[in-house]
Amino acid sequence: MKFTKMQGLGNDYIYVNCFEEKVENINETAKFVSDRHFGIGSDGLVLICPSDKADFRMDMYNSDGTQAEMCGNAIRCVGKYVYDRGLTDKTEISVETLAGIKYLQLNVEKGTVKTIRVNMGEPKIKSAEIPVDTELENFIKQPVTVMGKKYDVTCVSMGNPHAVTYIDDTDSLEIEKIGPLFENHKLFPKRINTEFIQLIDRKTIKMRVWERGAGETLACGTGACAAMAASNINGYIDDEADVILLGGTLHIEWDKKQNLIYMTGPAEFVFDGEIKLW
Repeated sequence: MKFTKMQGLGNDYIYVNCFEEKVENINETAKFVSDRHFGIGSDGLVLICPSDKADFRMDMYNSDGTQAEMCGNAIRCVGKYVYDRGLTDKTEISVETLAGIKYLQLNVEKGTVKTIRVNMGEPKIKSAEIPVDTELENFIKQPVTVMGKKYDVTCVSMGNPHAVTYIDDTDSLEIEKIGPLFENHKLFPKRINTEFIQLIDRKTIKMRVWERGAGETLACGTGACAAMAASNINGYIDDEADVILLGGTLHIEWDKKQNLIYMTGPAEFVFDGEIKLW
């Protein structure tokens, strides 16, 4: 199987051009290639496929083999891949995902894509749509107890579920201990991605993220959008902000008139390769 490794702010995936390749046993393949000791090493597997609804389709799988609805960093990499590798000459493209069709604006310099602005769609805050197992219509600034401590949590869906909470210092967070407990908390029937936020100012937040099915990653695009939306809803930040992640910074805008969130950030190739699977 021929593949390309790419990363968006250190959130790395193995990409396969399914216009040319066919992937068997996708769930097991995702687990194998993602293994950082016995495989290639990544946060998951992304298949770039034909679509009858959009210009392309993105199918993505976490490092544990489970399928995910959407990933903001991955979809930026898809945009760079299809343009730089000649699958399209358009600088505005649509990509089908399990979270709906997303629209990308490719910012090209000297023939290659440098940054990508993605229309990430509408942030959903109704508990049933996330989902959160609660009678509350919206789960905003609600107490959740983990490891004997209460956290104020706001839940948002960006096509996949997110729980956003606030701490004083992200650098000292023992995320490997607390992350799995949030992910598998009984409130979240489909598990949850968790964003731990440190407020800097009205236009800046710091974030560490524990991703459902992948553990801590250096960046999460949907998580950054969810964190921005939750922080705005709670009155902590303005309608436009930078989200500082371990792997770099994403710029997030919330167009309140259209109720759409836009994410802008980079995408990079790491290397191409070929691997024998079975």
